[in-house]
Parts: sequence; C-alpha cells; structure tokens
Amino acid sequence: MAHTSNDSVDVIDCNQDKYLRSIPNLVGVAGVLVSNEKDIVFTSNRGENTVGVFDHGKDRSLHKIKVGGRPNGLAFDPSRNSLLAANVPKPNSQDAITVSIVDIAQRIMRADVTAPGRTRWTVFDPDTERFYVNIADPSQIAILDAKDPDGMAGSIHIPAAGPHGLDLDRHGRRLFCACDEGRLYEIDLESERVSESSKLAGTPDVIFHNPDLDHLYVAIGDPAVIQVFDTKSMKEIQTVTTESGTHTIGFNQNLGKVYAFMPETHRASVYQEA
Repeated sequence: MAHTSNDSVDVIDCNQDKYLRSIPNLVGVAGVLVSNEKDIVFTSNRGENTVGVFDHGKDRSLHKIKVGGRPNGLAFDPSRNSLLAANVPKPNSQDAITVSIVDIAQRIMRADVTAPGRTRWTVFDPDTERFYVNIADPSQIAILDAKDPDGMAGSIHIPAAGPHGLDLDRHGRRLFCACDEGRLYEIDLESERVSESSKLAGTPDVIFHNPDLDHLYVAIGDPAVIQVFDTKSMKEIQTVTTESGTHTIGFNQNLGKVYAFMPETHRASVYQEA
C-alpha cells in the first residue's frame, strides 16, 4: 500500500495479516499497482513526477522513470509492457493535465497525451485493448487505445459529478464507476450504455470488484464506511463501519480479504466474507 505521508510503500503479509517492511524514498507516493502476469510492482511517485518499477520481492532493484506530470492512478497492459500513469495537476495550476504511456522494457515515457480534465482512477481491459480513465470534470470516462495511445480514442459521459473510483468486471463486460456526487454506475463495455445509478452514503474513493462473489466494495471516508453491493442487482447488501477519513482500501481476491487503512489510529482493519 502507498503510505504518502512517509514517502514509502508498506508491505503486508496477507496470510498472516502482518506488517513486514516499508520501501522508502518514493516521494509523495500515491498508488501501487501489481502485475500478476509479469510479477512487477509499479508505484506512482506524485512528489517527483516519476513511476517506480521493480520485480516483486526485489525492491532493491527499483528504478524510476520520469513521466509528464504528477502520477496518481496506474494501469498496465502486460501484452505490450505499457504502463499508463494518470497525472494530476498541482493546486491552481494552469498546466495541461496528461496521461503518460511508459515503455517498461525501454524504461522511457513514449507518449504524453492531454486529458480532458482532472484524472482519477484508471483500468486496462485486455479484451478491448483499451485503457479507461475517470475524469472528474467534465464528468466522463476517457478512453485510450493501447494499440495506438498517442491520443484519446473516445469518452463515455457519466451523468453525475466527479467520477472517482473505477473497476472492471472482465467476465461481465462492464465497468463500475463511483462518483463524488454519491452515485454508483455500471457501464456496459459493448454498448457503452450507462445504467441508472445506485445511491452511495457519501463521497467515494477506491472501489474493488470481487468476481468470485459478484460483490463490489466502495470506500467512503465520511461517513466512515465500506458499502458492499451485489453486482447482479446493484443493490447495497451490507455496510461496514471503519474510521473517520478511511477512504483507501485494498483487496486480496485469492483470500477474499478487504483491507481498510485507517489514518487516525494508524491501523489496517481486515474484513473477510464467508
């Protein structure tokens, strides 16, 4: 997990639910992405305009690659060894907001594409060979073609303010998009049709889809809850109380565990569905 205030990534053993160590010197680290296909770990180092790359379990070999802005959300295309870094602007900045495409094998940024607005989370769909990037304003999901990522390939309008959390249901061929306005949508990837919304308890941040149970977990900092939705009906089925300000969660699909990172007491709570 990214520990932004410590400029580090914390490593947790999910089998024992035990903190192991930290990986330091990642200035303003905002996110972590693991490629199971390539066994590579990526970090978005927002404070130094770089992404970090290292093989899993070999963080001493970490190297950094410059990108075109302050990276936040990450998505990876393993077939092309291409990483997308969705950059965010500095407060009150008039600079263009971009998404950077990084060639991991060559360790270089090979494209820096102007985004329509402030980026949020992003995912890669290997079936459509597309990157999807949430844009806060104007409210949309921007699309980049992984085969030709030198410009935007299109967008999907979202009818609520502030698309934020984003995840992919690969088997069901849909996206889930949670918005600051307190609305949750599913988007059909073939027709790009946006569903009627489900109501959220507050402003969301991270979301994760559990394909084994057809559940979706939505982290909300205020009120401090994780909402659980049945993705067949898009109805809320459970609300789990966390701690004020808890807007970051992690999900281990193999173990069925959800981790909520609680800033006030410096703990991680662990939830597991039967």
